[in-house]
Amino acid sequence: MSTYTQILYQIVFSTKKRERTLKEKDREKLYAYICGILKNKKCHLYRINGVEDHIHIITHIHPSVTLSSLVKDIKLSTSSWIKENSCFPSFNGWQDGYGAFTYSITEKNRLIEYVKNQLIHHFRKSFMEEYIELLREHKIDFDERYLL
Repeated sequence: MSTYTQILYQIVFSTKKRERTLKEKDREKLYAYICGILKNKKCHLYRINGVEDHIHIITHIHPSVTLSSLVKDIKLSTSSWIKENSCFPSFNGWQDGYGAFTYSITEKNRLIEYVKNQLIHHFRKSFMEEYIELLREHKIDFDERYLL
């Protein structure tokens, strides 16, 4: 019997101390690099986008890949790639944690549009406000002291 899954993830993580280091001019190169990581792991990328202090990834994760190992690989690989390519000179790394939220496949188009419009979205709302909203929407208990 084959394995079948359809779990849509929104993965969100920030730069260390939410520093605004991911300048727009090189973000597309970073996204393309992350796309390659996902393809190598047999994951399907639906959309990736972000602003200067964080990124969102909408993806389906292959059943053989664990979420934590995928995020770890993305962060480690991109950190090395950023240093090697001098894309974001002020980049000091990624935050330690991440958010990962699951959705029904029926939410796919809404999520893609939401992530596509990050720049517009963040004129109105900070990353912290957005992140707390996601945690509450998914009924995840959290301590705001650890979100700083």
